[in-house]
Formats: sequence, structure tokens, C-alpha cells
Amino acid sequence: MIFRLERCGMKFAHIGDLHIGKRVHDFSMLEDQRYILDQMIKIFEEQKVDGVLIAGDVYDKTVPSAEAVQLFDEFITGLAKAEIPVYMISGNHDSSERLSFGRNLFKRSNLYIASQFNQEIEKITIKEDGYNIKFYMLPFVKPAYINHVLKIQTETYEECFKHLMEQVKINEDETNILLHQFVTVGKNSPELSDSETSSLGGIDNIDYRLFDAFDYVALGHIHKPQAMGREMVRYAGSILKYSFSEVKHKKTMPILEFKEKGNIDIKLEELVPLRDMREIKGPIEELLKKENYEGTNTDDYIRAIIT
Repeated sequence: MIFRLERCGMKFAHIGDLHIGKRVHDFSMLEDQRYILDQMIKIFEEQKVDGVLIAGDVYDKTVPSAEAVQLFDEFITGLAKAEIPVYMISGNHDSSERLSFGRNLFKRSNLYIASQFNQEIEKITIKEDGYNIKFYMLPFVKPAYINHVLKIQTETYEECFKHLMEQVKINEDETNILLHQFVTVGKNSPELSDSETSSLGGIDNIDYRLFDAFDYVALGHIHKPQAMGREMVRYAGSILKYSFSEVKHKKTMPILEFKEKGNIDIKLEELVPLRDMREIKGPIEELLKKENYEGTNTDDYIRAIIT
């Protein structure tokens, strides 16, 4: 799949872990999510991005609510109106079948969805005179499924994806971008929060060096923004704080400027929520003093620890 652009010098926004429809301590986050998604579209327009990379976990549940589906529809419709292409993979929270609904029709609006693995990694190429970017879109998938589809026998994620990488013919003269879900640095996992899950024994670990041929690896699944091994292998992080273990996180969105092969600038654009999530601690008589909360957003989500 190849299409041409009208200008050189390109910008892409990398996002993931929208978790639309999320409830935190039984509070619906839909209002907060609508606010931050609207803010993101404004940033895309101000930055004049040429595309948005969505690295999975679009919804919080495999069967999202009608309200969650409507909100995501509003978001991608806003991107289509702004003529911003979208490159999206499914995550472990998503239903690959539901997320792929209408994918062939959506291509007409430059919405490219890879939600199921079919024999090989889906590739999308952007070409312009003297300039070439290739996107490899690898949704969340378990080794057992790949083993079945490719008729191979692997046991761990790393062994399985090593086999996949050996089958991919990567032209290192091009700029190659991978959208994926989870990598580690050796046996060291990324910093997790309470709202994420990880497999027992590190069976889902995939060492970042397996993807050395890629100029940028756009990761999802982990909620804290962080690089893994090198700056160009990066978790965008979740768009909001989804647990109190994330109160110290600073939610950002990588804006990637592709200049030429091997030259990518990263700007981390801060995302400012409608309501923050924070923790306060102390004797109740201190916490109730006006000077201790005056000037703060008293509508924030607060965990109060009474000593």
C-alpha cells in the first residue's frame, strides 16, 4: 500500500493507551477523556502533524460501552475532518474483531487499522521524491496464534518475534517505523503502574535490540511515558492517570519530526487534564485548613491519607 505526499519534512504524533470507557474507583472517565482528546486534536493542528500513530489499547474493555464507542468515533471523525491520517494497532485490551470493523472502508479516510495478524506484518509506505517512510504495524498477538498461522513452534514472545523479524525484509536505506505493544531491556521490564498487567515469569518480554533495524518503535501498553534502551524505542504512556500509582507521572505525547534517514527529533508535548489525580496526606485538621487547599483544583481526583 503506497501513497504520495505533497511535501517533505514530516511530523507524527505517537499516542496509545486511550482506554476509552475506563472507570477508576467506579468513576466514569468519559468526560475527562473527551476533554483530553479534544486537546490532542488542537495540538495536532497547531503542530501541523502529518499523521497520528495509535499504539493500541484504544478501549478499556474488549466489549466497550456505546458511550465509549461514540467518543472514539468523535475523535477519529475530528482527525478525518482535519485531514490527519491515522495508523492504529489493537492492544491487549481491545477486541481485534471489533476494532477492525470497517477497516477497508476507513482507508478512504486515511484511517489504517491493523488489528489482526495475517501471515505477515502489515506495512504502509509513504513515498515522496527522495523520501520514504515505511510503517510496520504489529498488533497485540500471542505466540500460540502466530504459531498456528505460520505453522511454527515457539514458546516465548521473544522467540516468536525473532522469527517474525527474520522474515521481514527491511530496507535500512528507508525510514522504518514499528507500531507494537511491549518491549523490555534485557530482563528489565519498564516501570509499571497498578492499572497494567504483566505475564508471570517474564514470558512476554521482548528485548528492544530485536528491533534495532527500526528508526523508531512506537510502543503501547505501559502507562508511564518512557524510553526503553534507546530514545527511539518509546512508550507514549496513557493519555490520563488511571490509577493512584500514577500520581507522579507527567503525561506527555511524543511529537516526532522526521527530517531525513537517521534524523528524528522528539518533542514531548504535555497533556493537561480536566482534573488531575493526586494524593494528600496528614492529620485531618491540617488537610481541612483553607490555606492547604486554596488555589488548588478542588475537583481533582484525590486520595486522602489521614494520619
